Amino acid sequence: MSTRRTVSLVTLGCARNEVDSEELAARMEGAGWALSDSAEGADVVVVNTCGFIEAAKKDSIDTLLAAHDSGAKVVAAGCMAERYGAELAEALPEADAVISFDDYANIAERLDDVLEGRRHAAHTPRDRRKLLPISPVERSASAANVAIPGHAGAPEELPEGVAPASGPRVLRRRLGGGPVAPLKLASGCDRRCTFCAIPAFRGAYVSRDPEEVLAEARWLAGHDVRELVLVSENSTSYGKDLGDLRALEKLLPRLAAVDGVERVRVSYLQPAETRPGLIEVICGTEGVVPYFDLSFQHASGPVLRRMRRFGDRERFLELLERVRELSPEAGVRSNFIVGFPGETEEDFEELAAFLTAARMDAIGVFGYSDEDGTEAATLDGKLDPAEVARRVEELSALAEELTAQRAEDRIGTEISVLVEEKTEHDGQFEGRAEFQAPEVDGTVLVRGEGLAIGDIVRATVVDSDGVDLVADVP
Repeated sequence: MSTRRTVSLVTLGCARNEVDSEELAARMEGAGWALSDSAEGADVVVVNTCGFIEAAKKDSIDTLLAAHDSGAKVVAAGCMAERYGAELAEALPEADAVISFDDYANIAERLDDVLEGRRHAAHTPRDRRKLLPISPVERSASAANVAIPGHAGAPEELPEGVAPASGPRVLRRRLGGGPVAPLKLASGCDRRCTFCAIPAFRGAYVSRDPEEVLAEARWLAGHDVRELVLVSENSTSYGKDLGDLRALEKLLPRLAAVDGVERVRVSYLQPAETRPGLIEVICGTEGVVPYFDLSFQHASGPVLRRMRRFGDRERFLELLERVRELSPEAGVRSNFIVGFPGETEEDFEELAAFLTAARMDAIGVFGYSDEDGTEAATLDGKLDPAEVARRVEELSALAEELTAQRAEDRIGTEISVLVEEKTEHDGQFEGRAEFQAPEVDGTVLVRGEGLAIGDIVRATVVDSDGVDLVADVP
């Protein structure tokens, strides 16, 4: 085996996968593996897959096949690998190994096996919800064994078959750079939405210890991160397994006070769990941006009940009204599923009416499709795919119009912009306002003299293009 082993890490999917990849990178580098930005010339390519929807699965498969074509050994990790395990290994012989979350702690050994030609036996997937919960007492007892950024220590000891809440508990190795970084609050989900398979392969909800989150935030700040984006499957549940339902409200001001951190953004809020006290903290804490990534999914009460979710158009609008009473210019985004089994034309019109009234900054529209192992796949009332496609097209057009109008309404206002990257034109940079999250929302083309990446500047919005804005610094 070569004395200089190289590994290329490809990350697909959400910001939670980004954190997992940075933790995997730290483990691999710590074991002597050199990280490569390209599959070309690498000994092994690790693909951190996404397994959420069909399009993401296809992208994962295509990426694995492309990695195989590069001539490197290929390892499938991440959600799709965890979800399908041995089934994926059999269907995709091009992958030299399909690993589970449980293999993350020994990722360097798995890579050694692949390079030496030792075949890894892929796991048989299990419903990981049955492996938890871990009581607050057990978690407290194990906390002393947690290795956190900037601290020495051994990995947390958890029951066999249970992945740690944030993957391996080791120092992250930043892969992308820049002034923004995701910070994982928790892993897993205790909700039972009928359309979602994530809880089965991510497991029950496990919060990270607040002190561990803070330690990692300080480490990130030391690497020039100015905005922390808190991610999890459901951030509003943070702390419930630690015995504190108000843990997030307590943690946010402490994160905002970390030296070097200028912005803290919370993602993945459940409307039914978005408490008045949490709204007050998000809207009223200096350094915490008034931004609400609310998982509405629909606005028709009957459809939401079939999804095993709460709320309706009236309740959701009341929630947004409470937000805007405290922060009139707060950012709001959400995703919606169209064509869910049993969705009537009246249900669809109810959803369209909600979007029109809600004045959101970003809207994602997805057509329903059956997901393996979910309750929704067994429901009656399935819509014809052509009808689902029609509704997706109609609602997407409405969403595009509404979000463009929302952006246009901001012309003439003064905003705070985090400068993130330089454009090809002198004096022009791309950044984001407080009401824009990375990757999923619009951006701001900011123009001015003496700007630098990492600056937070006040600028006046002078134009808009769809959801994107143009702003000038005086």
